[in-house]
Amino acid sequence: MSNIKDVMRERRSIRNYKKDEKISQETLNEILDLATTAPSGWNLQHWKFIVIQEQERKQRLLPIAYNQQHVADCSALVIVLGDTEAYKNAEELYSDANLVKQIQGGYINNEDSRKKGALLNPALAAMQLMLAAKANGIDSCPMTAFDQESLRKELRIPEQYIPVMMITLGYAAEQTAPTGRFPLDRVVIQESF
Repeated sequence: MSNIKDVMRERRSIRNYKKDEKISQETLNEILDLATTAPSGWNLQHWKFIVIQEQERKQRLLPIAYNQQHVADCSALVIVLGDTEAYKNAEELYSDANLVKQIQGGYINNEDSRKKGALLNPALAAMQLMLAAKANGIDSCPMTAFDQESLRKELRIPEQYIPVMMITLGYAAEQTAPTGRFPLDRVVIQESF
């Protein structure tokens, strides 16, 4: 499946995976690499991905994810993190000192901007990750219901990173029916409310 429209229409949140079918490291790396091509504010790339494949660790994360079984049954679990200090990468990305100052000035003393950037930008990469997975025949499920502090402790996540979501990856044990979607006239407002 390579047509982007087909990929977008076929992607479903899968919660029942084939436990014995594993994603190759090559395919997983391609999915992660494609996720990193997502857009981000100032191209600061506010994301980090923790990849969990060891069964024992997935089992330890199960209660942290409120016992959502697909955490343990998936081939790979990706923890998407947002970096509240991504603005510090500006010097590495840009040679224009004035631009670097402008970028850093927008973040250094603005906790709200740092947090917003650390939540919104990784969500773009997460969606791209799920589409890249589907394009490779891999199913996924995004999850935002988990105990952030317990996850932070279990994986020793530094304070500068916000756990944005978990994404399970694997091969569906059964195909699911499409879920209902609201029609455009219910979700699109032309020009103004």
